[in-house]
Amino acid sequence: MLRRIILLLLLVPALALAQMTPPTVAAKAWLLVDVGSGQILTAQGPDEKIEPASLTKLMTAYLTFSALKEKRISLQQDVPVSAKAWKISGSKMFIEPNKPVTVDELIHGMIIQSGNDACVALAELIAGSEENFVQLMNQTAAKLGMKNTHYENATGLPSPSHLASVRDLATLTQALIRDFPEFYPIYSIKEYSYNKIRQPNRNRLLFSDPTVDGVKTGHTDSAGFCLIASAKRNDRRLISVVVGTTSDSVRAAESQKLLNWGYLAFDSVKVYSANQAVSDFRVWKGAENNVKVGFLNDFVLSLPKGDAQKLKANVVSQQPVFAPLTKGQPVGTLQLSINDKPVGEYPLVALEEVPSAGWFGRLWDAFRLWLKNL
Repeated sequence: MLRRIILLLLLVPALALAQMTPPTVAAKAWLLVDVGSGQILTAQGPDEKIEPASLTKLMTAYLTFSALKEKRISLQQDVPVSAKAWKISGSKMFIEPNKPVTVDELIHGMIIQSGNDACVALAELIAGSEENFVQLMNQTAAKLGMKNTHYENATGLPSPSHLASVRDLATLTQALIRDFPEFYPIYSIKEYSYNKIRQPNRNRLLFSDPTVDGVKTGHTDSAGFCLIASAKRNDRRLISVVVGTTSDSVRAAESQKLLNWGYLAFDSVKVYSANQAVSDFRVWKGAENNVKVGFLNDFVLSLPKGDAQKLKANVVSQQPVFAPLTKGQPVGTLQLSINDKPVGEYPLVALEEVPSAGWFGRLWDAFRLWLKNL
């Protein structure tokens, strides 16, 4: 029996690496991911632990959006400003004690102005204290599969054990865009004013590339200049993560380089539509003799330009397949290759339920299998 394969997508297609030369990036670590396929197109040090600086605020935003979605807080709710929030160091939106500020204003100050004071105020509102909020940050990171991330604060101010990786940051960014599409447009706003102080979004690509709609900058002396950028061209979204560059202009230029290369070097190909039958498998001891197999969601791959027509598929059944079957149950594998070079292996699932046959049908199939194995 074929061993169940749980790998959903290869992170880096071997064929792509063999044919396409990624750009040289002047950064400590970087990564480029195609959101549609989930494939990492190029990376350097994807799992190296680095200082995330204000990229931390993506998790603070994720938890804020979660609290709004669960109606634990509201956008127009007034938030008290503690002395801790008011006095926090680093970038600020300049909230003040005894001056009303709403959740909506704090979100804009956190995202557009990168306000550390806004982060602390939101953390205290949601969890009672920043310390409690950090526990939620780490719990959520674990749920999202961010294996190399540990938070010590809600802002990204330097701390020895406040670390992440570019792979984890890409995972978080994809989750934020996927789970909270109603709030993501805030990341494309170019400036915001609060307390009569207007501050521009520090993401330079918002001003130079109309396809870029986010996401977040970060900087400390020890972390260097960092940028997570996301662009959408012709319904195809790429996310770049660049950390540890030497200047604001360098992080923007290197991120733009990665995004442009990803769009020029690769095509996003829908190999199969959601619920499209890739094949039919024989089912034993079931009310039906066959089951349609495929993918529950659109199956999309990032392939080098011009290689989509060369894609070849081989379907391997996890035989014998026994009823009962539930929809979405893995029952086989799709093996893809181009010019006899493997692209990847992907699990095929049952597209429909197949209940067990009656006692006579089960007995008859058991007899047939016994004959088959003689």
